Amino acid sequence: MIRIGIVGKTNTGKTTFFNAATSSTAEVSTYPFTTKKPNVGTGQVQTLCVCRELDVKDKPRNSTCIDGWRFIPIEVIDLPGLIKGAFAGRGLGTQFLNVVAQADALLHVVDASASIDSEGKITHPGMGNPILDIVDIEEEMILWFKVAVDSALQRNKKRTFKPGSLSKGMSKELAGIGVRAEHAIKTLERTGLAEKHPREWKDEDSRRFSETLRTVSKPTLIVANKMDLAYSERNFEKIREECKSQLVIPVCSEAEVALNRAKEKGFVEYVPGEETFRVIDESHLTKDQSWALAYVQQKVMTKWMRTGVQFALNSAIFKLLGMNAVYPVEDPKALSDKRGNVLPDVYLTPKGHVAKDLAREIHSDLAKRMLHAIDARNGLRLPQDYQLRDRDIISIVTAARKK
Repeated sequence: MIRIGIVGKTNTGKTTFFNAATSSTAEVSTYPFTTKKPNVGTGQVQTLCVCRELDVKDKPRNSTCIDGWRFIPIEVIDLPGLIKGAFAGRGLGTQFLNVVAQADALLHVVDASASIDSEGKITHPGMGNPILDIVDIEEEMILWFKVAVDSALQRNKKRTFKPGSLSKGMSKELAGIGVRAEHAIKTLERTGLAEKHPREWKDEDSRRFSETLRTVSKPTLIVANKMDLAYSERNFEKIREECKSQLVIPVCSEAEVALNRAKEKGFVEYVPGEETFRVIDESHLTKDQSWALAYVQQKVMTKWMRTGVQFALNSAIFKLLGMNAVYPVEDPKALSDKRGNVLPDVYLTPKGHVAKDLAREIHSDLAKRMLHAIDARNGLRLPQDYQLRDRDIISIVTAARKK
């Protein structure tokens, strides 16, 4: 399952975002480091289901379909807040950064209302500096990467590398922080260090490599949280201007939590990610509940169109990671599994994955016995190395099936 890590300073609303994204009830408080160990939960990303396009009634197993929208589970990790010096173990830094290694992508939650100081303590709205908060967190992650990179360089200094083979040695040494071969290759190419032996690297080379590797191996978008509060809109524009190379999503996590709770109690109809919600019966609400829902409508939905929580998750999976939603079926004509379940499963596959990779993800034995695949839309026979595309419906043909 794909893992998304939530990072940021303490008191930025990380845990509230986590609760909103996973329907969890992790502890939320204003005192520093409320989150002392990672909270792990299941969130969902949303994509238009092919059932709507094909006009069929599906019966999902590994996901859910609501009004033609397929919700696919992912793992979400809420990490302890960072402060300066975290890379060296200050605060809960070491624990935090070790968990970063497990994530495929990161959501950097920042308090857009500027209500926290440089140490992550609550202050008056507008008194903090979200831009510096972003810089602080980014620097801590780069320095943490650099510690690992410097150690890897030391171990590789006495080794002999053939031209172009350094990526293999570096990725092997950095596997513990979630670095894969393709990450090392891309980073070495971008930094121009592919042909430079580790013994020749200077400190600035290590820094440049670490900075690029962090971006390549842990793609990150910025969650501008607390967008319903004063100063947020102004700071949101500043963040977008300063962080032009990154996606910046306006979010109000507390509004999403409120809507989810109201939905659970039967007060509203609401599908995560939608731009509207409907109060079922106003007479069943208390005065405070009516006020809260009116506040969400006015300050969040009317102004920003959505709470942004679901949009942030979707953007991380489909924009940052470039995942494709692929539907494997056993019967290409009925679009079903052997039990007759129509469009039962959907898999999130990375760009560049081929049909055999999908077979391997379903079951290793399936990949071993695979002959070819079939495009269920048109019956076209596909080779094992066919590159999967978003919304493909694929049937894997095996030797056993042929007999």
